Amino acid sequence: MKILNWKEKINVHELDEVNKCLKSGGLVIFPTETVYGLGADARNSEAVNNIFKAKGRANDNPLIVHLDSKSNISKYAEITNEIEEKLIDAFMPGPFTIILKKKDNIPSNVSAGLDTVGIRIPSNEIANTILYTSGIPIAAPSANVSGRPSGTNIDDIIQEFDGKVDYIIDGDNTDIGLESTVVKVIDNTPTILRPGFITAEDIMEVIGTVKVSDNIFKKVDGPVESPGMKYKHYAPEAKCELIYIHIENDLVNYFKEKSTNNTVIIGSSKLKDIPCKKFLNYGDSLISIAHNIFKLLRLADTYHPDLILIEGVSKEGLGLAIMNRLIRACSHNYIER
Repeated sequence: MKILNWKEKINVHELDEVNKCLKSGGLVIFPTETVYGLGADARNSEAVNNIFKAKGRANDNPLIVHLDSKSNISKYAEITNEIEEKLIDAFMPGPFTIILKKKDNIPSNVSAGLDTVGIRIPSNEIANTILYTSGIPIAAPSANVSGRPSGTNIDDIIQEFDGKVDYIIDGDNTDIGLESTVVKVIDNTPTILRPGFITAEDIMEVIGTVKVSDNIFKKVDGPVESPGMKYKHYAPEAKCELIYIHIENDLVNYFKEKSTNNTVIIGSSKLKDIPCKKFLNYGDSLISIAHNIFKLLRLADTYHPDLILIEGVSKEGLGLAIMNRLIRACSHNYIER
């Protein structure tokens, strides 16, 4: 495994190495604007299988195919209506994935045997440069062992993938910190299967209508068209509890009652004075929380707590995506009142 430092600039000689690796069926971890991805040639079914092995990921959990430009979408998927076209034009490149009808040059293991595939065009310079110069569609889930919090810098994930991948590209901390919004057009309505930085309100402005899948907070059985729907995800090792209480005094009192000298608290500054083993401030804005939450879930485990208490947020705007991740991180151990 070779670690490449591209924090300041892309090394063109190392870029050539990475592209050759991908073309020969290798695995590369690279940054995107959302989280780090674990990538392989999406056309190579054996390489794709190695993604599942490296992550310990169930093969009925589909992957997202990353492309360098909108003009290449038609090579691998079919755009079948005007709403799909409008969504692509509005949100790509960016933290947005659209579910489209798959073409036969994408192997079935990429899409978990379904006839659809998630397509994304990252805006991150490193990811987009690899995609453009290699000419390869890259299948890439988040770079983390399945079930664990996604990686937002390489320090999160080096140990998990030591000896399992060929290259890890260090592009510093990711900008957003949550995976892309995943949308499928169903009955002419954009339907959010996994919430992300692109919100329902953003889509409403472009299309005039939007629906949020009933499954984003449920435990889902059977086939799924988007990652992040079916299994326990984003979870630390320690037991977690997520709490959203509207009245601030009641929230603070609840945390005081539940906290012990072996509890880690993750939350906003309003909880900073509660006695506990460690308080981890995730910030006081939704953008800060999204950026910090996966890193703090991993950091909380390093204190070996009996319990991690996490402050929830309102399920509005970006808060919908944050709560989607946190409810799954806590295995639905969630209180709201």
